[in-house]
Amino acid sequence: MTWHLGRMAALDFESSDKHHDTARIVTCALILTSGGLATDTRTWLLNPGIPMEPEAIAVHGITDEHAAKHGQPAAEGVLEIVTALSEVVAAGVPIVGHNVGRYDLNLLSAESERHLGGPLTETIPDCADRMRVIDTMTLDRQAAPYRRRVSDTQGAYQMRTTAETYGLKWDEDQAHGAEYDALMSARAAWHMGNIAHLPHQQRPDWVRGLRTQRFSSLAVDLDELHARQIGWARTEAERFQAYLRDPVKAKDKHDPAAVIDPHWPLIPSQQNGENR
Repeated sequence: MTWHLGRMAALDFESSDKHHDTARIVTCALILTSGGLATDTRTWLLNPGIPMEPEAIAVHGITDEHAAKHGQPAAEGVLEIVTALSEVVAAGVPIVGHNVGRYDLNLLSAESERHLGGPLTETIPDCADRMRVIDTMTLDRQAAPYRRRVSDTQGAYQMRTTAETYGLKWDEDQAHGAEYDALMSARAAWHMGNIAHLPHQQRPDWVRGLRTQRFSSLAVDLDELHARQIGWARTEAERFQAYLRDPVKAKDKHDPAAVIDPHWPLIPSQQNGENR
């Protein structure tokens, strides 16, 4: 069975800020879907225990007061999420999400270190060897590169753009809820895998019309897809770092000392006891 037809564990978080190493989990959705079996959805609402950034509240709509009143204690929720993810990894089910290898898994790893005494590589048995990830942002950048921004507020590879590119109807009222975003990433992954496994002449017109498209690079087994994403993510990080260090290309974003960590899907822990 090709990877897009198998069971997937769709994962998404909404959090207190946009930096995975300092953010706290506010909501989580872990949805077992596809593979010819019934969908199994688990969701969590946590009390992050710290004030959330206004920008984060504007995205997910959950206030500090609501999280404090209705959310479960962070340590308890993190333990439940890590335990559930451990079962997914043990079962050999891949984790799917949009930017899940750069943000979501590293957010959870930081929370695991904060509340459970160690990152995911320590709290999930054989995590480094057994975890398989399908990151729809990484796949989309690889398969359909050089896409332009949709607008000043909508990026070329953000979840909405990816979903709409692959023909999925986007509901902005439900967007930025962990359950909705997780499901959309699983659906986008299915479409990418389906296109990759079609003969070139049977692929959608928009794909065949691209100047550059590399969908065939996704037509591999799950282990190889995971390995290739590690390389693609590293290449993307190196390119972005070089861009930020280039004053002509980066302009007002120029940072001569910019460092983009190339690791994927888990960035090595750099806990210092102060920022966590």
